[in-house]
Amino acid sequence: MHLLSLCCPTLRRPLLVLGIAAACAGPACALPAFDAVRREFRPSDTAVLDRDGALLQRVRTDATVRRGQWVALTDVSPALRTAMVLSEDRRFYEHSGVDWRAVSAAAWGNLWNTRTRGASTITMQLAGLLDDELRRGSGGRSLTQKLGQTVAAAQLEGQWRKDQILEAYLNTVPFRGEIVGIDALSRTLFGKAPHGLDAREAAVAASLVRAPNAKPALVAQRACEVMKAMEATDAERRRIDCDAVDMFASAALQRRAFEASEGIAPHAARRALQLRRDAATTSGRNATNSADDTLRTTLRAPLQRFAVNTLQRHLRELHGRNVEDAALVVLDNASGEVLAWVGSSGALSRAGEVDAVLAQRQPGSTLKPLLYAQAIAERRLTAASLIDDSSAQIATAGGLYIPQNYDRQFKGLVSVRTALAASLNVPAVRTLVMVSPESFARQLQAAGLPLRESGGYYGYSLALGSAEVSLLALTNAYRTLANGGRFGETRMLPAAAAPPATPAPRTPPAVDPRAAFIVGDILSDANARTRTFGVDSVLGTRFWTAVKTGTSKDMRDNWAVGWSQRYTVGVWVGNAGGAPMWDVSGTSGAAPVWAEVMGFLHAREPSRAPAPPPGVVQVPVRFGHDLEAPRSEWFLAGTEQRLFAPDVAAADAGSRITSPADGSIIAIDPDIPPNRQRVRFEAQGQGLQWRIDGKAFARGNQAQWMPWPGRHGVELVDARGEVLDRVRIEVRGAGVRAPVARRP
Repeated sequence: MHLLSLCCPTLRRPLLVLGIAAACAGPACALPAFDAVRREFRPSDTAVLDRDGALLQRVRTDATVRRGQWVALTDVSPALRTAMVLSEDRRFYEHSGVDWRAVSAAAWGNLWNTRTRGASTITMQLAGLLDDELRRGSGGRSLTQKLGQTVAAAQLEGQWRKDQILEAYLNTVPFRGEIVGIDALSRTLFGKAPHGLDAREAAVAASLVRAPNAKPALVAQRACEVMKAMEATDAERRRIDCDAVDMFASAALQRRAFEASEGIAPHAARRALQLRRDAATTSGRNATNSADDTLRTTLRAPLQRFAVNTLQRHLRELHGRNVEDAALVVLDNASGEVLAWVGSSGALSRAGEVDAVLAQRQPGSTLKPLLYAQAIAERRLTAASLIDDSSAQIATAGGLYIPQNYDRQFKGLVSVRTALAASLNVPAVRTLVMVSPESFARQLQAAGLPLRESGGYYGYSLALGSAEVSLLALTNAYRTLANGGRFGETRMLPAAAAPPATPAPRTPPAVDPRAAFIVGDILSDANARTRTFGVDSVLGTRFWTAVKTGTSKDMRDNWAVGWSQRYTVGVWVGNAGGAPMWDVSGTSGAAPVWAEVMGFLHAREPSRAPAPPPGVVQVPVRFGHDLEAPRSEWFLAGTEQRLFAPDVAAADAGSRITSPADGSIIAIDPDIPPNRQRVRFEAQGQGLQWRIDGKAFARGNQAQWMPWPGRHGVELVDARGEVLDRVRIEVRGAGVRAPVARRP
């Protein structure tokens, strides 16, 4: 009865009505609209865009399938549209969803066991693709599924236009392996967009629909038949070379031109996607169900492209010096937006997947600006103070620490300006002795550079960058200096449109604004850096910039970080595996890249020196014995001095507490008489007064204090009550008690 109904017109309609009635009880009667299908289409890749919508990177985000972008029918080559219709549904534009002539032919073929072309139309196939319950299983479709597919096809034809049906079909049909849709197929097998497919490529694509995983020879045979069907005359059909089609199909089916990820910002793209997932998790949304197949970032595509090319070209110039990796990040000073992010040197690296912008590495001398800023803010030093750059042996718990300069030479007495700009190591270590490693670690934490261990763990080598930080965090710490000492988080994703939030309470700056200004002035001073970098340094720019280089132990890491009026740029050069470079210094490693990127940023944009903040003054200074040329120097108000000579160099360091050290822990024993457990305080300077927990208790350079359990703040103040120095100590143990008098 079923067979007769398929081939006999008089019996076909009643059975069809019954089939539709039965099938409508299922899900087939609830097929989506065309706009809904297109809207819900998800590529397997996410397009990561720059701030203006330009493509930065295409990243595979769905490993289960390979889908490209949705392609409008007008963007599909005419050859492919023709080939697909001729191969799958010759009467596509004539029927209303079901090709009854093809159904009849298929029925007679099954009856007489002869091979015929399938009866499933493009519309019926699309219905099966849109409804999971109508999908073809490994054993074929059941009778119920076939009836449901027929009903759904009729519905689609009633609700959709023919061009919409063909467009949706081309975008959702499986072709080969994981490839779904014409965009993924075109880019994978042919390395081009669908609008560029020629007749031979279109024939191969159409032949894959019927047998997606067929052997190349069978695909080629079917493609040749499709090409012959596409030609208008017998003479044109005879000219088709099926052997050439065979060779072409075999080569195409082995090609994988559609890479898993391609573009100019792979590491930035991964970071941006992770930030979006984190934001979705925080807000309670399902990040994997996001409707966005694009992600806009704050990056600038032209800048990113220039940075990538500059890094790679410079590394090629360093060929033979055992250096193959580099990284770069550019930040907007005002907003914290990431404008460029280059995580590796790409094909030049054997560890190209490692994101060196986030990797933890020793920063070398690039921590010195923050150290000197702290010493200046605490009035331990001024920019003109003299520090002895000579051989030093500093006692530590582990023995003597003997710092050396980069060139193994000493310069004698130098000013702080010269010591910082010329990156002298011994003066930096002497400065850390004044500040203390623990206090400096807290300063780094405030600037966004948290350390894995305590300051005491690194000791005085912390002044020379023995801790590990990331390029992103270090560059942002320099951005803190550029912003007058105010720390702010970086941002890679544009701020979402939302009502203005309640302003957060204004927090104290991470670095004293006055000290940040003075340090920036020092790092912009080309004359001050000549002792190490010469008069024609690559660090010099035609516009205002402040920059510092650094090299870690054994030349494993080379850095150049600095800022202009608007931008902060950080560059790292080295080897991802930690191997030392050969003869690569601050000026030959990272600095040339930094200078080129800064030049690109300011090709048409000026950069002016910042205005001095309140609380700094500029006075002329001179140096005894012609140690340095006279100049105008910046000071914190109240610390200015006009003459700096060797005999007053000790006073230049300012009044300070020399004992106990900041963070000292004192243990007391209740069985020992109190007068035997007094803590001795010592300081250098004149006219000094001591305060414990805000209360005055002694005058002079020395004092003794009866310890009491708890944490205490010790301050050194001048006659006006201004704090000159402070340390924190902790007393542990029971309170002391008066000795018991013995009876005679």
